[in-house]
Amino acid sequence: MDRPQSGSRHRLRRAAVAVLALATAGLLGFGVPGTGSAGHGNVSDHGIAGDDGIAGEAATPGPVTTDDPALDDSEAVRRGRELYGQSCASCHGQQGEGTHRGPSLEGVGAASADFYLSTGRMPIDHPDEDPRRREPALNEDEIHALVSYVASLGDGPPIPTVEEGDASQGRHLYLGSCASCHSPSTTGGAMPHGEVSPSLVPSAPTQIAEAIRLGPGTMPPFSEHALSDEEMNDLIAYVIALREPRDHGGNPLGTYGPAVEGLVGWVVGLGLLLVVARMLGKRAP
Repeated sequence: MDRPQSGSRHRLRRAAVAVLALATAGLLGFGVPGTGSAGHGNVSDHGIAGDDGIAGEAATPGPVTTDDPALDDSEAVRRGRELYGQSCASCHGQQGEGTHRGPSLEGVGAASADFYLSTGRMPIDHPDEDPRRREPALNEDEIHALVSYVASLGDGPPIPTVEEGDASQGRHLYLGSCASCHSPSTTGGAMPHGEVSPSLVPSAPTQIAEAIRLGPGTMPPFSEHALSDEEMNDLIAYVIALREPRDHGGNPLGTYGPAVEGLVGWVVGLGLLLVVARMLGKRAP
């Protein structure tokens, strides 16, 4: 009488294990691709999410400036003149007039100086060197001083102020004007003629705004007529929101995108199924 009951228990146990394995595979295979990867357009929990998963009012951090209350304008300009003579004059001229080694800085404004200095693109060791993003060579006080001095050389674009924007509106602007170069996930990509479009992931909101208005490198500048301040704030809100994806489906796996997530789900899920099938096969009479 005990044998039939024991066999029934074994069959129930095998069925339970099989159901558990299938459920696990389903979660991995279908849940993981639904995670909030940057390529899916999911955003952070700032504000209320719209139908497309984008927060309606994603708050962006305040403008990143190099202002230091300890330095008034005159002191900052004086200190900046010293730094300019040490790090910039050999290429840009003693008074910012420019030389055969570097362009004039007269009238470039604070925005240009702040962008190139805060992103580490300047100063460079050789005039033929391609300025790329790296760790800034100067600290914040030094950047503020040098920006103040360059701004004193002539009227130019000021450092833009970034305010709160609507990420759901910014999504359409970014995909229409930026994604073809910087990729839908803002990670950058290859361009024609060996050029590389930089990633926007490490960029502060103010640096993105400066790039929009200035058009550094091969990037075209966007004036206020082409892209209003409100639209710029929306676009930046979307870029920032992509850095904090909503991971509805589980582990985001570094937000590399649905292809990687789906591959991991299938490999892990099928692997578990094979293990369970082998275990059931060994226990079968």
